[in-house]
Amino acid sequence: MTREPPVFTARRWWLPSAVADELTDVPGPDAGRRGRPRRTARDWLVDFCCFLLAVLIGLASADVLSHDPHTPHALAVADQLLGALSCAAVWLRRRRPLALAVAMLPVSFVSTTAAGAEIVALFSLAVHRPFRYVAWTGGAALALIPVVCRWRPDPDLTYAGAVVFSVLLTLSAIGWGMFVRSKRQLVLSLRDRARRAETEARLRAEQAQRLAREAIAREMHDVLAHRLTLLSVHAGALEFRPGAPQEEVARAAGVIRESAHEALQDLREIIGVLRAGDPDDAGRPQPTLAALDALVAESREAGMKVTLTSTVTDPAAVPAALGRTAYRIAQEALTNARKHAPGTEVTVTVTGAPGEGLGIHVRNPAPEHEAPHVPGSGQGLIGLTERAGLAGGTLEHGPAPDGGFEVRGRLPWG
Repeated sequence: MTREPPVFTARRWWLPSAVADELTDVPGPDAGRRGRPRRTARDWLVDFCCFLLAVLIGLASADVLSHDPHTPHALAVADQLLGALSCAAVWLRRRRPLALAVAMLPVSFVSTTAAGAEIVALFSLAVHRPFRYVAWTGGAALALIPVVCRWRPDPDLTYAGAVVFSVLLTLSAIGWGMFVRSKRQLVLSLRDRARRAETEARLRAEQAQRLAREAIAREMHDVLAHRLTLLSVHAGALEFRPGAPQEEVARAAGVIRESAHEALQDLREIIGVLRAGDPDDAGRPQPTLAALDALVAESREAGMKVTLTSTVTDPAAVPAALGRTAYRIAQEALTNARKHAPGTEVTVTVTGAPGEGLGIHVRNPAPEHEAPHVPGSGQGLIGLTERAGLAGGTLEHGPAPDGGFEVRGRLPWG
């Protein structure tokens, strides 16, 4: 059984391109061939803010540098030129975060106006690369701070103050980048867990269908074996006694015709799913539609609010296999309502007549309080869907528009 891959329908433009690309990616043979993710509107906004931050820090450093009488004019111009190039290189932070961060180490050592670009480069490295790269590059940047502050002292701060401020600023950029990376990894891990849970649920549903089919096959063998054996015996008698009296031939032919008709009828109607591993079910009479009143009364005694409406004139006249299927549908629907919507009023409606089909509708409103999740829920409805399909009918189930739940079955009644 195949299923279409889930489609990511959120606002992609407001997510980072790396996260949006991972969320929309579906594992498969072409998963590794996708190119570089395109920048979203959020990426462009963040990149512009990073560029603006680098420019503002660079302008502040250039203003301090221009008022420093100990710095030659030519050196100040060269410093500002390197700072401008560093700010322009910030736009490469997504494609080459490690190369940009490593290149900014020597540049920021000789250019004070490149400090803003270095901060942005360290932040980008912490966001897009594992911690081992951040540790080496960030450690080198922190080790160079005392040397830079000694070689290019800040006229407005003491040496110790400049070192502490620079260290705190660098650590803040690295820490914020690591926080952003961990948050993205959390989102992707939750996506993977949701996919695994969906896959496991699909496998459980397929297994339930397979077990239901196997049980149906076992029951078909048990019921049809007697009729087919009887048919084979009489057919063999006719084959080996072609000169038998006309009365015996007619009687054997009638038995063969009746057995074949009943076998075909059973083949269409046998849809019961056997309960494996329950020895108490052996030899127990199977319920029919006439037992639906007793089922509703039993549910009421258990504390449920159940309303039964039936337009079937004579439930006992309903074929046994057909009535048994309708009974099982109502039984499973009442069980689900008791588990998932306790305290609500369940309505059971049965309609139909010979030649029109038999319909059963079970509905319950939304519960006042959310019921705890029951592991393995939904497997019984899968088996009933198989049962109804083999009987030539249909079974639909799902949430109602008002938040409740309803089960609709339609079975042929010829």
